[in-house]
Amino acid sequence: MVTESKYVERRKSPSRLAQFGEPVFDEAEWLNGVEANAGKFVPFLTRKCGLAFRGRILEIGAGPCWFSAELSRLPAVLEVIATDSSRRLLRELAPRVFQRLNANAGKITRMPADFHRLDFPDRAFDFVVCANALHCALNLPQVLRECRRVLKPGGCFVAVREPVRPLVRFRSETSPAALRKGKPLLRSREEYAELFQRAGFTFMTRRLNLASGWKYYFNEMVNGLTHARYVFIARRLNRK
Repeated sequence: MVTESKYVERRKSPSRLAQFGEPVFDEAEWLNGVEANAGKFVPFLTRKCGLAFRGRILEIGAGPCWFSAELSRLPAVLEVIATDSSRRLLRELAPRVFQRLNANAGKITRMPADFHRLDFPDRAFDFVVCANALHCALNLPQVLRECRRVLKPGGCFVAVREPVRPLVRFRSETSPAALRKGKPLLRSREEYAELFQRAGFTFMTRRLNLASGWKYYFNEMVNGLTHARYVFIARRLNRK
């Protein structure tokens, strides 16, 4: 039985995202945070959003692969391919994440890749997932077309923790120049809906609120006003 994750180097060089450099963060503090919070996402997606993860899953923009780690523990998930433009995060930090989160690491293959051009066959995956990644795309329509291409007919694209432009706008977050400076380019839900639909998906959103008690109700009130976090659920239309 395979108990360790594989790391596979592809011939094609990732990435048009390399210009932004490596993310800088306190890894020890980040690991403590992900250990405390990562386990809340899959139950939210399965219970609140009605998703049944299964089969082959591709994660794009995986970074240290915490989402892949959580999905790997589901019995119906057979394989997870975790891709990112950062070889260092995939090689060095992801194995530590797998250990912290008790991942079924034998199901996971880590692979450097640019999500603008996915080096996988058509209709290869049941799900494509990402966490806090789409706003980093230099050409989001191209990314969505690639994700649709590698999904099976009826397959599902799931994005979590994607920042959406709130009602209170900040100029630095709405300018296309922000992305070139390494800042997120925030879009509205309506803009995302149009982009997904043009790429050949159905599209729906759910508010992402993982809190409990009074904080849950506070988050419900301010989500969309001063900040906005959503789950995107998009299904591949069965057209050619």
